[in-house]
Parts: sequence; C-alpha cells; structure tokens
Amino acid sequence: MSEELLVNVTPRETRVAVVENGMLQELHIERGSQRGVVGNIYKGKVQRVMPGMQAAFVDIGLDRAAFLHANDIFRSSQLDAGEVDDPPATPSMQVQIPITELLRDGAEIVVQVVKDPIGSKGARLTTQISIPSRYMVLLPRSRVLGISARIEDDEERARLKSLMTELARPGGYGYIVRTNAEGQPAEALAEDIAYLKRAWDLVEANSATAKVGSCVYEDLSLPLRAVRDLIRRDVEKVKVDSRETCERLREFAAQYMPGLADKIEHYSGARPIFDMYGVEDEIQHALEKEVPLKSGGTLVIDQTEAMTTVDVNTGSFLGQRN
Repeated sequence: MSEELLVNVTPRETRVAVVENGMLQELHIERGSQRGVVGNIYKGKVQRVMPGMQAAFVDIGLDRAAFLHANDIFRSSQLDAGEVDDPPATPSMQVQIPITELLRDGAEIVVQVVKDPIGSKGARLTTQISIPSRYMVLLPRSRVLGISARIEDDEERARLKSLMTELARPGGYGYIVRTNAEGQPAEALAEDIAYLKRAWDLVEANSATAKVGSCVYEDLSLPLRAVRDLIRRDVEKVKVDSRETCERLREFAAQYMPGLADKIEHYSGARPIFDMYGVEDEIQHALEKEVPLKSGGTLVIDQTEAMTTVDVNTGSFLGQRN
C-alpha cells in the first residue's frame, strides 16, 4: 500500500489530500477567511439560561452566541477513573440535572468549541475540555484512562495502559491514548504528556487574566494538524507546494516526530500539485450534487442547517430479485 499526503497552499485556502495507491481517500480544507473554531478554547459569559431547553447561550466573542447543553457541562461526578475504549467527545445521556443548578446568567466560564457555527446557528460548546497531541488527548477535568479501540492487540493495550498509569499519575489528569501511540516507547509518551501539561498550564494562566470573548487556546492550523494526526510510518511522502509551509512542517515534525521529518519535501513542479495527482478531478466528482451509481441509480445530496439529506434514486436499476 502506497500512501502520500499532498498539501496545497494558496492565499485563500489550504487543502490536504490523503492519496492511497493513486486514489483520493480523504480531503481536508481550511479557508483563510473562514477558518473553523472547533477545538478552540474561549473564556465566555453566560448570556441566558434556557430551562425549557436544558441549555444556555454563551458569548465567546463570535458573531452569534454559542450553544451549551446541560449534558456538555462538566460535573465533579464525572471524575471517575478507569479504562474505556475510545470515549466519545461528548457524553452519552446522563442523569438530568436542571440547567439552572449548573449555570446562572452572567457567569464566566471556560468552554471549548465542538461544532462550528453554520447558517444562523451558533457554535456548539462543551466545558469538558480536551487537548490533543501526537499520541494522546489530554482530559484535564477527568481521570479516565482510555485506549483507542483501533489498537486491537491485547498485549499492546496492556503495555500502553501500564505505561500511562505510571506516567500520568503525577498530574492526576485523564488521557485518551490515540492509535498513533501503538508501538511507541515510554519516552515518546512522556514527551507528549509534558507538552500537554504545558499547553494546559498556559490555558489556565490565560483564562485567569483574559477578557470575556477571548480565545485562550487555538488549535493548530490544518497543515500542522495533518502532520500531527495523519502522517504515519506507512506514509511514504508528504509533499507541500509552499516552501514556507514546508519549512514550518519540517520544524514541527523535527520537534514532535523526528523519525518522520525526512518524509516532508517541497513540491516544485510546474503543474499544480493537485492536478499532477488527479486530485482536482476527484474533488469535482465528490462535490457534485448528483452522484451516479454503478447500478444505474443515483444519490442526490443536499445540505441544510439542520442536516445533510441523501436521496437514493433507483433510476434505471430494476434488479432481478426482491
């Protein structure tokens, strides 16, 4: 299996494509004027508590007030320790506590964005903060130790759990061990823990002095996130068509994943990098509203504020069986 990451940088937007055996598998886009805020941490102020909705609207400095549901508010009862498999970013249904017992109008709180604003709807928030790194995710308001369900080897899971139990003990925080951690030595995990602790200390320090509506932690830009999350040992090359971005990625990789830094190279070809690899054509096919199927049927895809709808039409497909 041959896998490459292609990074296309323009003044308007940055795009990252994951190409496997010449076929586009993933596409990530970040527009300069509309960069998403998911993962960012803000110091907010509760504008209005809505008991009937079990939610509150919070001012975090964006154009529209953001939405915080009662289930997304951290409570001390969630500080249970233990091992879990890939816990969800947002909790499942919990014992309902009235929102009025958790928040009050005018209260200042530290929140994290879990869903970007769309249409007339504001961002979705949580107070259950999480900060990702190369090999794990820090849960500063939890003591849960989670192991990614994608790590299937029982011996490796036991090894990682043993290492994390020892390494995470001094801070008393919770962690989710990511798939990238499989096979990594204790030193690499310890470096990640130290990095995450520094990041959280900075968030706490900034939160204490920041004004309402200030961003106290901003997630990495798309190219850096791609290197952090997508580059693996089976990735042959990371090709970047911007020399400046390429150097920044190399510096980042040299600091956090030195064994993979040599895979990042500058693409200086005359043809645009996405044209060279046929990615532009794949994108155009993927973004069409109507998608033909091999059977003769079609999919019609429409996006609204509340949902994305997929209409399945049989078209010319009649079939021979029920």
